[in-house]
Amino acid sequence: VLAALCILTLVCSHGAPVSPTGAHLMLCQSHTRCGNKFYDPQQHCCYDDAVVSLGRTQKCGNCTFRVCFEQCCPWTFVVKVKGQKCSLALSSDDKVCSSVS
Repeated sequence: VLAALCILTLVCSHGAPVSPTGAHLMLCQSHTRCGNKFYDPQQHCCYDDAVVSLGRTQKCGNCTFRVCFEQCCPWTFVVKVKGQKCSLALSSDDKVCSSVS
């Protein structure tokens, strides 16, 4: 196994003498995992253990947020940049949404 990894690393780092084809591209390109599926982070993201397109939106109260880049703080109906804690004070980047009655 170690020998195979070394050979693969050599081929990927120095390039093959011919134009790369399907298998070479699959082994050397950077792919990210979501659960048991691989995806291209330039086209998709992992949201709630599912691979979704970068343009996917969802409702947060009366607002819409982009699930790959933003998150809904359901108790306050505030949309924050993904990775920010919902408990942080409001910033100029946040969207305040009201609950849907």
